[in-house]
Amino acid sequence: MEAVQPNVGFVFGLFAAIIITSALLVVTLKNIFHCALALIVCLTGVAGIFVLLHAEFLAAVQVLIYVGAVSVLIIFSVMLTSNLASRRIVQTNQNALVAGFAALIFGAGALLLLKLHDIWPKAGSALPDDNVMTIGKLLMTDYMLPFEVVSVLMLAAMIGAIVLARGERS
Repeated sequence: MEAVQPNVGFVFGLFAAIIITSALLVVTLKNIFHCALALIVCLTGVAGIFVLLHAEFLAAVQVLIYVGAVSVLIIFSVMLTSNLASRRIVQTNQNALVAGFAALIFGAGALLLLKLHDIWPKAGSALPDDNVMTIGKLLMTDYMLPFEVVSVLMLAAMIGAIVLARGERS
């Protein structure tokens, strides 16, 4: 018996709704820990969109790097910082009107650029079979130095966050 294919449009709409809802929660919730949890949901939804696009490697990288490493780093940073729950810290933004205007300008500019330039691939264009192999070879040859620089930068940022968090407790 042939496997039943789910309606891709419905699944895409479901992932899009999850991403939009969780992204709005990231910027509107007042508890920063809840914001970090909403960010994890948002990034997981993006990984789901990658799976729908048959980009399983990018979905795996999205889950490992963003959902796993970056989100855990954010949550540990939040948990190590004891003054976040203080009454002195204001966790709301008074510039909502300016931010909304800037978002409208940015969105209009992005839509204009998308309309002016033909950047979308044509339907039916096949992905190369050795896509993962090509990415791996590029990371270990042409882009080895930037890859290592980013890893050292992330390590320095993590050490700096730990030092700052330990300094606040003293």
